[in-house]
Amino acid sequence: MVKIGNLEIAEFPLLLAPMEDVSDPPFRAVCKENGADLMYTEFISSEGLIRDAAKSVEKLDIYDYERPIGIQIFGDKIESMRQAAAIAEEANPEIIDINYGCPVKKVACKGAGAGILLDIPKMQEMTGEIVKAVNKPVTVKTRLGWDDSTIRIVEVAKRLQDVGIQALTIHGRTRKQMYKGVADWTRIAEVKNHPDIHIPIFGNGDIDSPEKALEYKEKYGVDGIMIGRAAIGYPWIFNEIKHYMATGEHLPKPLLEERVKVAKQHLDFSVEWKGELKGIFEMRRHYTNYFRGIPNFKPFRTRLVESESYEELKTILDEIASVFSEVEFVA
Repeated sequence: MVKIGNLEIAEFPLLLAPMEDVSDPPFRAVCKENGADLMYTEFISSEGLIRDAAKSVEKLDIYDYERPIGIQIFGDKIESMRQAAAIAEEANPEIIDINYGCPVKKVACKGAGAGILLDIPKMQEMTGEIVKAVNKPVTVKTRLGWDDSTIRIVEVAKRLQDVGIQALTIHGRTRKQMYKGVADWTRIAEVKNHPDIHIPIFGNGDIDSPEKALEYKEKYGVDGIMIGRAAIGYPWIFNEIKHYMATGEHLPKPLLEERVKVAKQHLDFSVEWKGELKGIFEMRRHYTNYFRGIPNFKPFRTRLVESESYEELKTILDEIASVFSEVEFVA
């Protein structure tokens, strides 16, 4: 079993990535139900937490069925991050996670997220202060470096391990790459296979099929895999990977009835947790993937993303179940 501190996760855990405006409680609910072993909240601003900003505090909401779960924080000021970690711990997650990987300009160019990869001593100091501030295991998610000329990920891993982190997730791209190009898992393997590294190392980037998950597990030797974009609108990927790793066979793809049922469940929780207007709006990014592969689906997708009525959306979903009940998905 892979352990983070004293917390046992799974033999080869599949992690749900913390994705801004995606990894909220409604989305985490359907991913947990479909096999995610460890999940993280959306990243939470340390400055927002210490100032009790509603948007930041809302992201601390976690539910017992989600466990084990980590709360992820980000920021560029050491004292703010230390205080935010203590506040996050009061929400009683299993893990406190630090975001050193976000590449977006408004975060990274202010020295937070992947921006701190340009100041590794500060990264180490900040991490050490957070470890000392909380009793929960502290983990980190980061990238290979700022760009190809600043890749020092083995050094980063050793420094962070030295100040007490209990696991490290590495996205196999630099900040400069954003989400373009191919994730370089050979760099992740360098960390995992380094003789001085003894904490779990999780790989992230480009895992979008059971075959690739098994290939990367065997080829790079990581302790687990974090899945992000491939789970959006397709939470079944976790159980599909687990089944393929265990048997070498594919689970049947979810039928239309199952897709509609989970989309409804997701919508219901989204509206319940966020209110009707916001809940409806933030569901829109998921519909394309829930129904990917249905021929001639565009008119229904347009209706789903334009509707502002909860009842109308439920009616459209029922209509989809009826109209496309005999249609086969296109791979």
